[in-house]
Amino acid sequence: MQFKDYYKTLGLARDASQDEIKRAYRRLAHKYHPDVSKETDAEDRFKEVAEAYEVLKDPEKRAAYDRFGSDWRAGQEFHPPPDWDAGFEFRGGGGGAGPDLGGFSEFFESLFGQGGLGGMGGTGGMHRGFHSRSQDHHARVLIDLEDAYRGATRTITLERPEVNAQGQLVQRPHTLNVKIPRGVTAGQRIRLAGQGMEGGDLYLEVDFRPHPRYTVEGRDVTLTLPTTPWEAALGNTVTVPTLGGPVDLKIPAGSQSGRKLRLRGRGLPGKPPGDQYVVLQIVTPAPTTEEARHLYEQMARVMPMNPRAELGV
Repeated sequence: MQFKDYYKTLGLARDASQDEIKRAYRRLAHKYHPDVSKETDAEDRFKEVAEAYEVLKDPEKRAAYDRFGSDWRAGQEFHPPPDWDAGFEFRGGGGGAGPDLGGFSEFFESLFGQGGLGGMGGTGGMHRGFHSRSQDHHARVLIDLEDAYRGATRTITLERPEVNAQGQLVQRPHTLNVKIPRGVTAGQRIRLAGQGMEGGDLYLEVDFRPHPRYTVEGRDVTLTLPTTPWEAALGNTVTVPTLGGPVDLKIPAGSQSGRKLRLRGRGLPGKPPGDQYVVLQIVTPAPTTEEARHLYEQMARVMPMNPRAELGV
């Protein structure tokens, strides 16, 4: 997917005022409108101009787009960085249907969704079925997995884009205390009544920060557990970390790397609670001494095997 430089499309500097953006669009839209233009590529140019204006005319879309900075050039291979839209407020109510002559580009839709800001806010949630009003605000926030397990109150600062008296786009910090419900999962929404615009509500869509130990799917968490060859071969009871504290886990004899074991009810709380899955990863010690090397040689003689037999080699 190619990066689109919307400022270049409209012939503007990145610090252009909203009025300058409007004037540039009107001039270029008239120049390239297929009904009046004699340019051979008028239709394509008109669509590019319309898409650029769709982003830059809207303070929220523009502020989100500006997060990528000025290092990107039009036509460069581009993929949105992970969590690029976290901590950013935007209005509810959806967007338009796209430029007059067709839909938005792949680049636009990867950032904002097919309808405008649909890509910035996700789906599902704790408060399903609510009607999103224009004065309601939404934001995606990153929280720690441990806070979702125990519940917590945290101070969160969001960016709220506004246009100042000079027509320049500015970011206003919006700091608030948020009660994180125990057992909240990724994709669920937390409703903060009256925290949107003009008495509207603010909906926070929850996502988790990357965790050094666990991956999460729904209420289930997964941990990769390093295991010695003898623990896997002979079986053993080992101590395993969980979100609720260490527990004992029995490794069955004859286990292989990649085997998945379940700790029932040790995932995120809920009705029912999630489970914790433990994936074994056999770690082979290096033969750093002569004695260790001889032991490996003895194992090769006593327990010959071809782990690649199923590959036909």
